[in-house]
Amino acid sequence: MAGYDTNPFADPVDVNPFQDPSVTQITSGNHGNLEEFNPFTENSHLTNPSQKTIPVQPVAPSQPAVLQPSVEPSPQAVAMAAQAGLLQQQEELDRKAAELDRKEQEMRNLNINLRQNNWPPLPPKCPIKPCFYQDFSTDIPADYQRTCKMVYYLWMLHAVTLLLNVLACLAYFTNYSNGAVDFGLSILWFVMFTPCAFLCWYRPLYKAFRTDSSFNFFLFFIIFFCQIVIYIIQTVGIPGWGDSGWIMAVSMLRTNVAVAVIMMVVASFFTVCSAFSLFLLKRVHSMYRRTGASFQRAQEEFSQGILSNRNVQNAAAGAATSAARGAFQGN
Repeated sequence: MAGYDTNPFADPVDVNPFQDPSVTQITSGNHGNLEEFNPFTENSHLTNPSQKTIPVQPVAPSQPAVLQPSVEPSPQAVAMAAQAGLLQQQEELDRKAAELDRKEQEMRNLNINLRQNNWPPLPPKCPIKPCFYQDFSTDIPADYQRTCKMVYYLWMLHAVTLLLNVLACLAYFTNYSNGAVDFGLSILWFVMFTPCAFLCWYRPLYKAFRTDSSFNFFLFFIIFFCQIVIYIIQTVGIPGWGDSGWIMAVSMLRTNVAVAVIMMVVASFFTVCSAFSLFLLKRVHSMYRRTGASFQRAQEEFSQGILSNRNVQNAAAGAATSAARGAFQGN
């Protein structure tokens, strides 16, 4: 009954929990392994060689399952996709073409950047319309505008001089019946040389200044030199050539002073034209040398213009076809 004599209400301090055999066994043993253990290191483990560590395999992040196609697209599907792409490109091109047509129509309606012929300056009600476009401020560079205008003024003086020459020869014809030849030739020179001068030496110079064309420069020099020679002949005034020059004017002083004065005025105009032409020829030649133009460039421009001309191409094709047909028929 001794076990039942224990007082359950006794003070628990008298009971020592460290006297338990399991606790005393551990506390009395070797503590080396526990001292070397560091729970805060990444690769901490007990130094007990008999202890085995199990490596931890990293867990891969979960990814959704993707089914790989195992069947390649059929040729029909590829062809349909290519056709759809071509149709889309065609629609885009059609849309751009319609947009360009619309803009072109708007420009036509607004008359933007349309170069309408304005020379000769004729009234709107005139049945004859202008044949050329001329605008010095737009077409001609600023360095060449003054010279180009001076050549244009020379052409105007040329036309006025030829008209006065017709009047002087008419006055000469009224006093002498043998002056009919001079009067007829003066009319011919006015009708022929006025437009020819505009087309043959003024317009080439205008184009040369506008486009820096070597070919037009050479064309101007050749024809304008011939024009200067004609001015000198007209200034001299050989009888029977239709020119009221100094020789004919001086010969009229003995018979009719009024006619002689008229012819001297015309001879003075021819003299001014000759001197002004020589001055402009030298001035244009100095500008031509500064532009870098050359005879080789003129040849290239001429050959390119001939080869690109549609009429020349058609004529050459027709000639080649005729030659080939004749050779085939001959064989």
